[in-house]
Amino acid sequence: MNTLFGTKGTMTQTFIEGSRIPVTKINLGPCTVTQIKNEKKDGYWAIQLSLGTKKPKNITKPLQGHFKKADTTQDIKHHTFPRYVKEIRLTEEPTYKVGDVIKVSDIFKAGDIVSVTAINKGKGFEGGVRRFNFRGGPKTHGQSDRHRAPGSIGQTTTPGRVYKGKKMAGRMGGVQVTIKNVHVIEVNDATNEISISSPIPGRPGRFMTVTKTKSGSLAELKHEVVEVVVENTEPEEAKVDTAEVAATVVEEAKN
Repeated sequence: MNTLFGTKGTMTQTFIEGSRIPVTKINLGPCTVTQIKNEKKDGYWAIQLSLGTKKPKNITKPLQGHFKKADTTQDIKHHTFPRYVKEIRLTEEPTYKVGDVIKVSDIFKAGDIVSVTAINKGKGFEGGVRRFNFRGGPKTHGQSDRHRAPGSIGQTTTPGRVYKGKKMAGRMGGVQVTIKNVHVIEVNDATNEISISSPIPGRPGRFMTVTKTKSGSLAELKHEVVEVVVENTEPEEAKVDTAEVAATVVEEAKN
């Protein structure tokens, strides 16, 4: 298995051999196995993982029974249950069992190439200019209030309708986006954090899926090199003694 669930953290930067790397921190795992689906009973192999905590009053009774059966209650004293539950399709029987806890270091290490899937930020109802980069209408030659209009959206009596999928104003954002081929910069097993070399869609705290594509190396990263600029420095030949110059000017004036 090469997938784990987590939530988006903050964004920062780091430096590797003189290169500045944008970094997004993800709180990845630990995930608890709540169910194993097999090919004989369910028709396919899959593993169901849970993440986070949630109060029982916000969870349905059937789901509470499912968690108690799997013995995945996060806190017995306060009776908290997992917040997120999602399954991962597999091609063969997994090596994990129900109740096992999967940590970030069990799957990922620094240099690995991963894909991150999450829901991006919702922008609300937007016009065609912002949503699809429409150019807009003419601004002169008698045009009025047509600067951001979409223009024609179809034909006349035939077909007498607007085709499905026509680019128009509408709800923007709030869709699933996958960022591919990004590197793992650092894995912190103590805090269950992983650092990714790319901006990640969605707001902080958003649920996301991280999948390991292949093993890699941090040497493959190619980013801008940060030049070290020292202010208030001049070359030696450019430095001039102002007192000496003033004395020379006075002497020339006397002569």
